[in-house]
Amino acid sequence: MSYRFMRVMVLYDLPVGSSSEIRAYTQFRKFLIKNGFMMMQESVYTKLALNQTVCRNIMENVRKNKPEVGLVQMLAITEKQYSKIEIVVGEIQSTVLSTDERLVVL
Repeated sequence: MSYRFMRVMVLYDLPVGSSSEIRAYTQFRKFLIKNGFMMMQESVYTKLALNQTVCRNIMENVRKNKPEVGLVQMLAITEKQYSKIEIVVGEIQSTVLSTDERLVVL
């Protein structure tokens, strides 16, 4: 069996004008973190998936837990494509793997 690692990227822009909107924003962010997403930057989260089937399940789970209003977008790319992200400004975080090497679970 061969694995083709994928990466699900969730990008969102949610309104925070009222207390109910702030609550929806917080619940969605906590949902992402609780389900293994890592923050790339403000309002951009990613999660590693072992294959396309797992990737589709992750995306369906995000759809089920989306907030009522705002903009939420998802992108599925291969781990190799993800590793080619170019950092134009800023520094690489040492806790995030940015290579296309195989995943090692300790």
